[in-house]
Amino acid sequence: MPQRGHHHHHHNGAHGDHDAAADDGTRERANALTGKHHNHDHDHGHDHGGGGPWDGLRHLLAPHSHDAADSVDSAMVGSAEGIRAVQVSLLVLGLTAGLQLIVALASGSVAVLADTIHNFADASTAIPLWLAFWIGRRPANARYTYGYGRAEDLAGVFVLAMIVGSAVIAAWESLQKLLRPEPIEHLGWVAAAGLAGFVGNEAVAQYRIRVGQRIGSAALVADGYHARTDGLTSLAVVVGAAGVWLGYPVADPIVGLLITVAILLVLKDAALQMWRRLLDAVDPRLVEQAAAAAAQAEGVQRVSTVRARWIGHSIHAEALIVADADLSLREAHQVAERARHNMLHAVPKLATVTVHVDPCEHGGIDYHAELAHHDRPHSRDSAT
Repeated sequence: MPQRGHHHHHHNGAHGDHDAAADDGTRERANALTGKHHNHDHDHGHDHGGGGPWDGLRHLLAPHSHDAADSVDSAMVGSAEGIRAVQVSLLVLGLTAGLQLIVALASGSVAVLADTIHNFADASTAIPLWLAFWIGRRPANARYTYGYGRAEDLAGVFVLAMIVGSAVIAAWESLQKLLRPEPIEHLGWVAAAGLAGFVGNEAVAQYRIRVGQRIGSAALVADGYHARTDGLTSLAVVVGAAGVWLGYPVADPIVGLLITVAILLVLKDAALQMWRRLLDAVDPRLVEQAAAAAAQAEGVQRVSTVRARWIGHSIHAEALIVADADLSLREAHQVAERARHNMLHAVPKLATVTVHVDPCEHGGIDYHAELAHHDRPHSRDSAT
């Protein structure tokens, strides 16, 4: 009976968005098969057992359901946190550059003024990321069926280009100072302004990286690395001024070249993250967690394939599971629901899951034989 157990089911968000073919009555009857209600008031990442009165109060004040809107809300919250991080960091960098500008005007130091202009310009590069977070909040439509989350990745590529620019400028200025050394005036002012630039940029770097890692935004993490490279550039100004004060004027360009190397090392880490994100790479441990969670669902005999990808700061996954061939469509649907439910709880940032149910092959029957000629060699993993 090939048609009885063969079932393809898509979940958008968290468990309530069923196939168009399944109406509300069908869903209720499917849920009744196991005596479970589909929408719970609980959060991903904790167990479903009684957690005491405080847990009950928390769920009452902040209920959680597996409705389709939950994934949208989660993505919106992530985008809001990203926008807030960009706004706060822009404010801090603006204040830092403003302080440097005051020092530059008071001292008349060209070196301080140059570093100030550099920091103002680099702070403005966060604006495309802000725009990307804003665009990413737009809902999916008929053309952009997965939404606009990839706008973050485009912004991340732009940030990488800015880091490359910082490295090139630092190397060029250092070589120019080696070939045409010029005396540095107002050493105290220069050092003070450079120190302010380093502290401000490093604070912003740590903040952006922390928020980016929490919401799963590779672009925001890359922008944090960008702020770190700017901080290293300002630190080079401080160390160079100290070297000149100690009687080693050549220290300034040498330190600048060393900072260039440090920027390239930072670039390597940021570029690797963006490369993986653009090629849909995910941490293999997340795939293993998703597969293990699906395998634990009642009625799942085997998990054949799990695939996942990042879109913006949310993960979208597909799973191919095997169930008893004698299950009815409603029963197979419920197996898919349980597998999906487990996966969403097991994998952080998992927003949507599509589960395909294959019937267990009895007597060597291949239920995909009719479509085998459409499959590329690696398009569907063999059941294991």
